[in-house]
Amino acid sequence: MKTAFLFPGQGSQYVGMGKDLASSQPIAREVFEEADRVLGIRLSSLCFEGPEEELRLTMNTQPAILTASIAALKTLEARGSRPSFVAGHSLGEYSALVSAGALTFKEALKSVRKRGQYMQEAVPPGEGAMAALIGVDIAIVKEICAESSRLGVCAPANLNSPNQTVIGGSKSAVEHAVELAKARGAKRAVMLAVSAPFHCELMKPAADRLRAVFEDISFSDLKTPLMTNVDAEMITSGSEAREALIRQVASPVRWSESIKRLLDEGVTRFVEVGPGKVLSGLVRQMNRQSQILNVEDVKSLDATATALGL
Repeated sequence: MKTAFLFPGQGSQYVGMGKDLASSQPIAREVFEEADRVLGIRLSSLCFEGPEEELRLTMNTQPAILTASIAALKTLEARGSRPSFVAGHSLGEYSALVSAGALTFKEALKSVRKRGQYMQEAVPPGEGAMAALIGVDIAIVKEICAESSRLGVCAPANLNSPNQTVIGGSKSAVEHAVELAKARGAKRAVMLAVSAPFHCELMKPAADRLRAVFEDISFSDLKTPLMTNVDAEMITSGSEAREALIRQVASPVRWSESIKRLLDEGVTRFVEVGPGKVLSGLVRQMNRQSQILNVEDVKSLDATATALGL
């Protein structure tokens, strides 16, 4: 049976993430301790105790989710589990690359801390926005974004499933798109509480700054194939991984296509590794025949290990 490990991105964070694993699994606790040392901040306290408003700042959110995901990964690996493929939603691709051996955890931590900073600084507070459109065909979403673009940047940012798309861009344009979506029969069209408009052309300055960071980082070839979210293509080379991470900053996350490609590759079991179960829900929307598991705390770790026969 082919298994894919899926790593969550921004939006999966919650106060208390990773605390249960760190309190009972020494290998998970070591991951949080390393993150504290590398970043020089009490990231573990922020993950375990908040405050929530500080955790939501993207320069904190990104290393926090990465750390919680790698802590979960290490506990799963310690039980003897290895994937056939890996994939990550946006930020989650860094966790996937750590899993695949292309990046060290230390390098990934430093990179996502800067990534979060650069993305936050790319657009002044209050000028950008994102919204989730549910129950609207992607073709109609593109039409809505095109119509709204007369007010500023507006484009699909996360193509999460056939009936769920997140859009991003200038605040006025995104707000207009939400109203158009409601008028065109969307089941839901809601503004999201995010600190920047990710995965649209407004993030181009952040992508350029990140390229400079990666010039000093060594990317190894991957031990496990990665399904990139920017192209929905399988890669195994470190150089391809570097370019994919740079391009994804200002490009839409093609998650629905990525999952379809993994299904085409014969994957029948998906394990979401890290905080939350957002990705599990998206996979379930696309394919109810797949076995869908997750690891974010001791209970889910034990349940997944049992299901995997470990």
